[in-house]
Amino acid sequence: MTKKATLKSVFLTGLLVLVPLAITLWVLKLIIGTMDETLLLLPEAWRPVRLFGLRLPGIGAILTLAFIFAVGLLTHNFIGQKLVSWWNALVRRIPLVGPLYSSVQQVSDTLLSSNGNAFRKALLIEYPRRGSWTIAFLTGVPGGDVVNHLREPHVSVYVPTTPNPTSGFFLMVPKSEVIELDMSVDAALKYIVSMGVVAPAAPVRRPIDPPL
Repeated sequence: MTKKATLKSVFLTGLLVLVPLAITLWVLKLIIGTMDETLLLLPEAWRPVRLFGLRLPGIGAILTLAFIFAVGLLTHNFIGQKLVSWWNALVRRIPLVGPLYSSVQQVSDTLLSSNGNAFRKALLIEYPRRGSWTIAFLTGVPGGDVVNHLREPHVSVYVPTTPNPTSGFFLMVPKSEVIELDMSVDAALKYIVSMGVVAPAAPVRRPIDPPL
């Protein structure tokens, strides 16, 4: 019995070491493989398979990252910003494409911009019923005609699902019913993805100084 228990514990220990490594490698392979597909955008004569006679994994990923960096470098100067403004104005005039492009651009600016406020705060809200709590992320405040139908100040939040935080629910909840957590967004995401297994450490509370 002891020997069987020991073998089981050794096997589980091996799994605990290898499973995270295998999943990490699988995700990296998926990302690199997807980025390698960008080589198909090159003329056939310029592709590494044609130039070197063999397939080089990761070349597409390197070229994609280099292209993104080059675009960012070019748009940092005055001329680049003018070209981007001209391009945005041109695309917005295209029927069907323009509204979709503008919506995606606004979302990406909010999420990726260093000046954006989306996903900068982890919140605690009661959802999906009273007495049941979940972690949400602040995305902004309601706007448009929605404000005219709300009786008190509300905030817009995103409630991610577990273990896939890329899908979730958009809610508008009363500001008075939201609790701001002393927790980073990264720690909150780990907490959600792990289904509550990887709990962040409790913040150290400073003792209240006695009144003078």
